[in-house]
Amino acid sequence: MFSLNNKTALVTGGASGIGLAISKTFAEAGATVHILEINEELAQQVANDIRSAGGKVEAHGVDVSNQAQVIELIKSIAEQGPIHILVNNAGVAHVGKVETTEEADFDRIFRINVKGVYNCLYATIPHFKANGGGVILNMASVAATVGIPDRFAYSMSKGAVLTMTLSVAKDYVKDNIRCNCISPGRVHTPFVDGFLAKNYPGQEAEMFEKLSKTQPIGRMAQPKEIGALALYLCSDEASFITGTDYPIDGGFIRLNT
Repeated sequence: MFSLNNKTALVTGGASGIGLAISKTFAEAGATVHILEINEELAQQVANDIRSAGGKVEAHGVDVSNQAQVIELIKSIAEQGPIHILVNNAGVAHVGKVETTEEADFDRIFRINVKGVYNCLYATIPHFKANGGGVILNMASVAATVGIPDRFAYSMSKGAVLTMTLSVAKDYVKDNIRCNCISPGRVHTPFVDGFLAKNYPGQEAEMFEKLSKTQPIGRMAQPKEIGALALYLCSDEASFITGTDYPIDGGFIRLNT
């Protein structure tokens, strides 16, 4: 079950954090993975690691907020063979309320987290239609549906990802294109460690424990757990699922409200 043999998958932001876990999981399941990453050097390093483990992978440097770059790259990948899966994972975080969010911060979040998803959808869906279908998985967040303190711009962007997911699922269901999203709670990624080191020097362990306890289950998720859900939703076993948001949050949404 959950084999991705003979499938080609695009994973944006696929060289770190959740994206890295998805890239590795998909490669282990037999997919040819194309990592689309702003940091091309990091992407090449990850690709080398995946190849060393027996996986099929290509690394590409691209700015998802640049539509021309995205269209050109995805066209070149499609010329090599059909694309079957698109995972819109690339994104950035921001801490701040509306009054502490500068215009430049807002524009950056929108450009990457919202326009970046749109650009990849815009560039990939025509190839899906030409090939008889495909699967799209977007990375939303619990912040799309639950109020999170000091996450104004980030929450805005993930709310947009959630509603884009529903719109695309509705518009292309008759084209055999499925579109779902995942809404993680707190996940232990390098971003978390960097955030704690910057904002709570000397208190990292204490604050890590405090943040972990905000999930009713008592811990943060591991990236590979998000990767496992992504694998299921992009596999043929999930062929009856579209237009759905999947919280993976240790009970955060339902048990805290």
